[in-house]
Amino acid sequence: MGKETTSPELAGARADADLVGRARTLAPAIAEAAARIEAEREVTPEIVDSLHEAGLFRILLPRSLGGHEASPVEFVCAAEELAKADASTAWCVAQIGGASTIAASLDPEAARRIFVDDPRAMIAVGPPNASGKAVAVEGGYRLNGTWQFASGSRHANWLGSHCAVLETDGTPRRDAAGQPVQRTMIFPKRDANVMDVWHVMGLKGTGSDSFSVTDLFVPERHTMTAFGRNPVEKRERGPLYQFTTFQLHGASFAAIAIGLAQASLDAFIELAKGKTPYGLSYVLKDNAVIQSQIGIAQSQLAAARVFLHHTLTEMYEGARAGGITVPQRVQLRMGSCNAAYTARQVVDTAYHAAGATAIFESNPFERRFRDVHTVSQQVQSHFAVFEAIGQYYLGLPLHPRLI
Repeated sequence: MGKETTSPELAGARADADLVGRARTLAPAIAEAAARIEAEREVTPEIVDSLHEAGLFRILLPRSLGGHEASPVEFVCAAEELAKADASTAWCVAQIGGASTIAASLDPEAARRIFVDDPRAMIAVGPPNASGKAVAVEGGYRLNGTWQFASGSRHANWLGSHCAVLETDGTPRRDAAGQPVQRTMIFPKRDANVMDVWHVMGLKGTGSDSFSVTDLFVPERHTMTAFGRNPVEKRERGPLYQFTTFQLHGASFAAIAIGLAQASLDAFIELAKGKTPYGLSYVLKDNAVIQSQIGIAQSQLAAARVFLHHTLTEMYEGARAGGITVPQRVQLRMGSCNAAYTARQVVDTAYHAAGATAIFESNPFERRFRDVHTVSQQVQSHFAVFEAIGQYYLGLPLHPRLI
C-alpha cells in the first residue's frame, strides 16, 4: 500500500492543526473527482469547498490574518498527500498557498480587508511578464499588461501581477542603487479580463489561465516590492516569511512530483501482483527485474523526500536563528530539483513497466505520466538549476534568480 507522508522534522514543527491529516482525509474524494477535474480543466466546486473547510488554501497565510502559518515541511507534506489523489488540486493549493505569503508585506489594513473580511479570499498570481507596466500616479499606479499561468484563477477572487514601475513620463523608476523598480500589484479579479487559454497535456485541472488589465488604478496600499522581498516592508516576522515565494513554490512543486511518483509506484505494485504479461506464465511480481526496479524506485523516492524535508528544516531553523544563509539556499534548490527529477524517473519506470495497461485512461498511469512531465517543465526544475548549483560549488558568481 501507499506510503504515508511522514517526516521526523514534523515533530515540534506542527501548526495549530493537523493539515497533513486533513489533506489525507480529503484524498479519496479528490481522487474520485480527478477525472472530472481534468475534463472540466478546473477543480470542482465541491472539492474547492472542502479545501476551504479544511483551511488548506490558508496553509501559509499569517495567523494574524486567519491563516495557519504552517512550517514549510508541513506545507510540502500536505501538497504531496493531495498530489497522490490529484496533481492539479495539489498544484492549485500550493500556488494559492505560496501566493498568500505576500500578505506578510501588504499594508495591514489592506491585508485585513482582503483576508479577514472574506474567509474565502484567494490570490492567484501570474509570473513576471515584460508586457506588465505600472505608471506611478497620485495615490498608486496605473497598470497595463498581460500575465500567464495564473493557477487557481478560476476560483480566486483576487489577482496579483509583478511588473516594472514607470514614472509619469514613461521612464523606468530606479531605486537608490540605480536598478529598475519592480512591484507586485494586488487587485480584484473582476477588474481583469481572464482568458481561457489552458489547453495543455498535463495539470489540466489547474485552470492556469492568462489575464490582462488596461489602465487599471491600483492603490499604493495594494502593492509591495516585487514578490514581497523587501525586508523593510515585512509586517510579519515569523521564520516562514523569510522564505521567498520562489523557494516555497519550488519545494511544493517537488513535493507534488514526489506524490505523483509514489502514487504511480503504488499503483504499479498492485498491478504487478496480478498481471501476467502476454506470452508468459508468471505474474509481474515474480520477475527479478521488476523486483529490482521497485526496490530502486522506493529507495530513490525515500531519499529524495528526506533530503527535501531536511533542506527545508535547515533553512527554517536558520530563519528562526536570525537569518537564512547562502549554503542553505543552495541546498534547498538541490533538494527541490533533485526531488522533481527523481520523481519523474520513478513515474517513467512505473509507466513503462506497466506495459500497454498504462496507456488506457481507465488506469491511473497515463494521467500521472502527463502530469509529472508538466511539473518538470517548470523553471524550478530546469536543468539550469543544477548548473547554478555547480557554479556555486566552483566558486563562480551566484545566480540570484535560481538560488
